[in-house]
Amino acid sequence: VQLQASGGGLVQAGDSLGLSCVASGSTFSNYAMGWFRQAPGKEREFVAAISRSGGGTEYEDSMKGRFTISRNNAKSTMYLQMNSLKPEDTAVYYCAADLAATYFYTGSSRLEYDYWGQGTQVTVSS
Repeated sequence: VQLQASGGGLVQAGDSLGLSCVASGSTFSNYAMGWFRQAPGKEREFVAAISRSGGGTEYEDSMKGRFTISRNNAKSTMYLQMNSLKPEDTAVYYCAADLAATYFYTGSSRLEYDYWGQGTQVTVSS
């Protein structure tokens, strides 16, 4: 499985930004997906996850109401819409695939994910 994240950039606080993650090499609907992020000097942290069908989602508490995860299995693509961005959202954002997930499962631990994209930088200025 190969994952390619894109859509990062430099925005101002309060702006919106959308990230995409395109998957290849396997049937996209066979695995759950997640977004994680890593700020300088910090550990990689969970952002959001979505089940194989797209019917189940999970968010880290501080992202609830601001971020929306979605997927289009026909396009082998996952999305992360980020609204009301804050400077503390500045990080490299990674997409990841969980090949062992059951149909409705979403995972928040990075240890559950088998494949990772290369990351895309999001910088939010104050």
